[in-house]
Amino acid sequence: MNARTLAAIVPMTVIPTLWAADGGAGGQPLNISAIVMFVIFVGATLGITWWASKRSKSRADFYTAGGSITGFQNGLAIAGDYMSAASFLGISALVFTSGYDGLIYAIGWLVGWPVILFLIAERLRNLGRFTFADVASYRLGQRQIRTLSASGSLVVVALYLIAQMVGAGKLIELLFGLNYHVAVVLVGILMVLYVLFGGMLATTWVQIIKAALLLFGATFMALMVLRHVGFDLGVLFSEAIRVHPNGEAIMSPGGLVKDPVSAISLGLALMFGVAGLPHILMRFFTVSDAKEARKSVFYATGFIGYFYILTFIIGFGAILLVSTDPAFQDAGGALLGGNNMAAVHLANAVGGSLFLGFISAVAFATILAVVAGLTLAGASAVSHDLYASVFKQGKASEKDELRVSKITTVVLGVVAIGLGILFEKQNVAFMVGLAFSIAASCNFPVLILSMYWQKLTTRGAMIGGWMGLVTAVGLMILGPTIWVQILGHATPVYPYEYPALFSILVAFVGIWFFSITDKSAAADEERARFYPQFVRSQTGLGASGAVAH
Repeated sequence: MNARTLAAIVPMTVIPTLWAADGGAGGQPLNISAIVMFVIFVGATLGITWWASKRSKSRADFYTAGGSITGFQNGLAIAGDYMSAASFLGISALVFTSGYDGLIYAIGWLVGWPVILFLIAERLRNLGRFTFADVASYRLGQRQIRTLSASGSLVVVALYLIAQMVGAGKLIELLFGLNYHVAVVLVGILMVLYVLFGGMLATTWVQIIKAALLLFGATFMALMVLRHVGFDLGVLFSEAIRVHPNGEAIMSPGGLVKDPVSAISLGLALMFGVAGLPHILMRFFTVSDAKEARKSVFYATGFIGYFYILTFIIGFGAILLVSTDPAFQDAGGALLGGNNMAAVHLANAVGGSLFLGFISAVAFATILAVVAGLTLAGASAVSHDLYASVFKQGKASEKDELRVSKITTVVLGVVAIGLGILFEKQNVAFMVGLAFSIAASCNFPVLILSMYWQKLTTRGAMIGGWMGLVTAVGLMILGPTIWVQILGHATPVYPYEYPALFSILVAFVGIWFFSITDKSAAADEERARFYPQFVRSQTGLGASGAVAH
C-alpha cells in the first residue's frame, strides 16, 4: 500500500462524515463522538493494513499469516470472528424481540466448539496447509473434492456476508444518516482494501483488537444494565416481562422457533455448522503446530462463552430500557421484528452519546473484520482450490495464484454489496443460521469422514456431499424466508425455516451408501491410504502441511 493508494482511501473515510454534517440522506441527528471514533478506527485499521502489506509477500503470508500467530492470539481472533454483527447485533435483537428463544443461537454456536476441539483442530492443522479442502482431499480425488469443498465454501461465505453487510449498512445508516445503499457500498470498499493489501495478517490483528474492544464494551453495557436492577437477575427478568408487549411469553420457548422440526434443525445447523465454516477452519493454519491449534480452541471457547452471556443480559436490558421507544414499535404497539439496532440504542441509554460512539465504532469494526475474513476464505477457495488445484492441476505459479485471489476478492466485494442491498430487511442472526445449515450439510460431513472413516471414497464424498449441498440450498429456497418473503409466493413449498435436519441426514446417508458400494480399484487405493495418513495426523508429522497425494 503506497502513498497514492492511501490518498485515494482517505476521502472514502471523510466523505461520509461531511455528508453526515450536512444532514445526510436520512436526516439523522449528528453524533460527533460516533463519527470521530468511526474515522479513528478506520484510520487505525488502514494503518494495520499498511503494516501487514509490508509483511505479506508470499502465498503463505497472504492465506495464513505465515503460521506466525500464537494460540492465544488466534483464539482471540477466532472469538472475534464469532463476535460478529450476527452475535452482537443479531442475538441481542432476537432476545429483545423474542426473549428466551433468542438464546438458541448463542447456545447452538457455543456447543459446536467441543466438536472442533476434540475431533478436528489437531488433525486439521497436521494435514492441511491453506484451506480445509487440503484435508478433505488428502487421500481422495483432488479435483473432485476441491470442487465440492470450494462450492460449499462459496455458498456459506455468500450467506454469511449477507448478515454482516446488512448489519454494517444499518449501523452506518444510524450513525451518519447515510442512505442504506451508500453505507453498504462503503463497507464493501473497505473490506476489499483490507484483504487486497493486508491478507490474513491484517485481518487477524484487526480481529484481535476488535475482539478486545468489543468484550470491554459489552461488559460495560451488561454491568450498567445489572446496576440498574441492583445486580439482581430476577428483577431484570420480572421488569422485562412487565414492559414487553408479549409479557410472560418471553420467558418460554416458542416465540422464535415455532415447531420441533425447526428447533432441532436449527440446533443441528448451529452445532455442526461451526465445524464447516471455511473462515473459521482457515484460522487453524495460521498457528505453528497442532498444540497451538488446541490452545486456539480453548481460548476461543472461553471468550465466546463469556460474550454470549453478555448478549443475553444486553438483550433483556434493551427490553427494559429502550423497548418503550416508538422507534421499536409498530402502530399497534408491538415490537418490530428484524430491528438489529437494539444493542446500539441500549449503549446510548446506559452510557450516553460518548459510549454510543464507542460501541458503534466497535460494532462497525466487528463487521469489517468479519467480512474481511469471509472474503479471504472465499478468495482462497477460488484461487487455491479451484484455480491452482483443479484448473491448473497444481502447476500454477504462486504469483498467478495470488493474482487470482485478489481478483476474486474484488468480485466477492461486489457480490457482497449486491446481497446486502437485496436482503436489507432480514434479521442478521437468521441469515447466519442458513449459512450454518449449508456448512453442516456439505463441508462438515466430508471433512469429518475424511479424517475418521477408512471406507470413505471419492465417489461417496462427491455424491453425498453434493446431495447435502443441493438439498440444503433447495429447501432453503423453497422455505418461508426466500419462497414467501423474498420471491412473494403465498405459501412455502418446504414448511420449515431451516433445512439442516434433512440435508445433514441426506449428506451422511449418501456418503455412506455410495462409499460402501464403490468396488473400483481407485476406491481400494483410497481406503488403503487411510491408515498411514491417520498415523501422520496422530504423530504430528504432517505439521508442515506438505501432504503427499
